[in-house]
Amino acid sequence: MRLESSIFAHILLQFKHHILKKMVSLVLTVLLLFSTFSSPLVQAAHNPIDACWRRNRNWASNRHALSNCAVGFGKSAIGGRQGPLYVVTSPSDSPGAPKPGTLRYGATQAKPLWITFASDMVIVLQSELMVNSYKTIDGRGAKVEIGNGPCIAIQRVSHVIIHGIAFRGCKLAKGWDGDAIRVSQSSHVWIDHCHLSRCQDGLIDVILSSTSVTISNNYFREHDKVMLLGHDDSYMGDKKMRVTVAFNYFGPGLIERMPRVRRGYAHVANNMYDKWQMYAIGGSADPIIFSEGNHFVAGPKKQVTKRMGTGNSRNWKWGTSKDVFMNGAFFIPSGGSSVTPSYVFGETFPVAHGSAVPSLTSSAGPLPCVPGKIC
Repeated sequence: MRLESSIFAHILLQFKHHILKKMVSLVLTVLLLFSTFSSPLVQAAHNPIDACWRRNRNWASNRHALSNCAVGFGKSAIGGRQGPLYVVTSPSDSPGAPKPGTLRYGATQAKPLWITFASDMVIVLQSELMVNSYKTIDGRGAKVEIGNGPCIAIQRVSHVIIHGIAFRGCKLAKGWDGDAIRVSQSSHVWIDHCHLSRCQDGLIDVILSSTSVTISNNYFREHDKVMLLGHDDSYMGDKKMRVTVAFNYFGPGLIERMPRVRRGYAHVANNMYDKWQMYAIGGSADPIIFSEGNHFVAGPKKQVTKRMGTGNSRNWKWGTSKDVFMNGAFFIPSGGSSVTPSYVFGETFPVAHGSAVPSLTSSAGPLPCVPGKIC
């Protein structure tokens, strides 16, 4: 009997010890979360992408960690996570024979690379840069601008991340259409914290069966056709397209396509819309659009939405939830059935009410990151 009591006491002691360890771990976790999400940084920019990495002052020595931070349909884009760092040391460009140290040399390599920049630079490309698979172009720690010539194409590739780059004045060139970033026949793409303005065609196009794309934390301004999702009304391959547009600032001087969607599905969440000259969100050819938690401030044009092309647009599935409409802005929904995104595990993210969007998008565009400091 005494032996049984001793064994029982020992088991009870071990159980209590196990519970105590669990409680201590839980308390420490709660304290960490409280300190993290009550910090001035997170109060200023507490969307889930930024909260994932910006509070770490050692971001420059662990750049690859950024690839864990995407949300939405482009969540699985790993870019150059499995490759070494490649440092751009020269802004020059030689399309016929790219030189080591240039952006073109790194971006066109067959192997995975995480591309960074040694210093501030303005890169004027001589022809459109076709980025290869498994590449990250990471502008953190430098002021990097690409423009005043052809810009970036992501074509027939996968797993590309572009972060912290300014695109201005992208121009038409032989064989190219003047987009800042063109995503064509590609998948697993994440475009984050870029500035895009004043290009000759679109700022971002996602076309020709491209899918699994997230466009986040970008600052758009002074442009006509901002973002096209879907090639044309007759192209059925874009029915598989899935794009998340989140935490972006659609700023002054924009006219239309924020985005314009054809055939596929767009989750447009927690974006700031600072007026539009024609419409903000539009589409044709029966796309599915879910506007969730956006903040719309109308100018002279009040209607957020525009339906184009032929077909019974009253049946198109366009939904709105948690949006804020200011200065007379209004969204016309249609379809009457659920349009919530079909995210798989890991892609889902918390979408705040539209009233929180001015804070959530306050850091849109390239960030002034300094190594050794919180970004």
